[in-house]
Amino acid sequence: MPYLNTTEVESGVTSLAAAFPTADLIELPEPTFEGRTCHALRIGTHHQQPKPAVVLVGGVHAREWGSCEILVNLAADLLHAHAGGTGLAYGGTSFTSAQVRTILEELDVVVFPLANPDGRHYSQTVDPMWRRNRNPAQSGGDPAAVGVDLNRNYDHLFDFRTAFHPLAPVHVSDDPADINQVYQGPEPFSEVETRNVRRLLDHFVRTHWFIDVHSYTQKMLFVWGDDQNQSVDPAKNFRNPLFDGKRGLKDGLVYAEFIDEDDADDSAVLAARFCEALKGVRGTEYTPQSAFDLYPTCGTSDDYAYARHILSGRDEEKILAFTVEWGMAFQPPWTEMKKIVLDVDAGLVEFCLAAAT
Repeated sequence: MPYLNTTEVESGVTSLAAAFPTADLIELPEPTFEGRTCHALRIGTHHQQPKPAVVLVGGVHAREWGSCEILVNLAADLLHAHAGGTGLAYGGTSFTSAQVRTILEELDVVVFPLANPDGRHYSQTVDPMWRRNRNPAQSGGDPAAVGVDLNRNYDHLFDFRTAFHPLAPVHVSDDPADINQVYQGPEPFSEVETRNVRRLLDHFVRTHWFIDVHSYTQKMLFVWGDDQNQSVDPAKNFRNPLFDGKRGLKDGLVYAEFIDEDDADDSAVLAARFCEALKGVRGTEYTPQSAFDLYPTCGTSDDYAYARHILSGRDEEKILAFTVEWGMAFQPPWTEMKKIVLDVDAGLVEFCLAAAT
């Protein structure tokens, strides 16, 4: 099949929910600017008590077409394998029927394949390199200034001019017409699309893992994105104004973001298991690393998801958060994208299995 359009992604999600008793359709509460309603799936056997959840999100950046296909295919694979009592095979990486059953029995796997349907539709019909959503509120009538980079719109160090060193190469802008399309929006969670993702995290109160699926660079990223990690000095943290103006320098020792050592170790292990399973499919190498090692960011989904437990003070809601950067192009030829789907899905199944066990 070729890349799915927005209607086909939605149809895939709703059809899976209708076909399998282990899939529940979730309607996200806020329609997009162009009036589209988004849906996610909860995959898992039914229990009265909430289970630990893995939340997977895709289609955030409009031009990264294959993220939706990765997640729709993942959902279909898990559901078909569980219903048929079979295992899963992705090239040289395979999973037994017992392992598939463990995932669905021990976890709620929440799959939200298309968080930005307006942007995807525009990218597929008008401008293939479009990245943002299609909210014109801050554009002033300039077509080039329409939209917000949704992965800069989360509530984490949103005031980047205060938080970061003036020389830090942080990939964000407060200019709606920014040529790199990294405009953060007027305020955190100004966009319905990011509020819908937040709603999933609020609803699944036992979310312990979060993965945002993007492209490209063949990496599995874990927090933090604003600076390098350290587990020695808790005072060096994103809430401490003493370090405003010092964050984001790659070659300095001015600052490093505190992360609990166990969280850092667990994140590195999960990222490595994802990469190992992915490599087993056909030998493709993905690199596990901190998000900051790619480039400094703020307002991203993964940093926000992990920071939630720090802001709330409730350790039981701690979310280890990751970003997949699949492939080496935003829209590879479909013959290659089909292989990437298998690569990444093998990694995601392994990730879920590691989380479940």
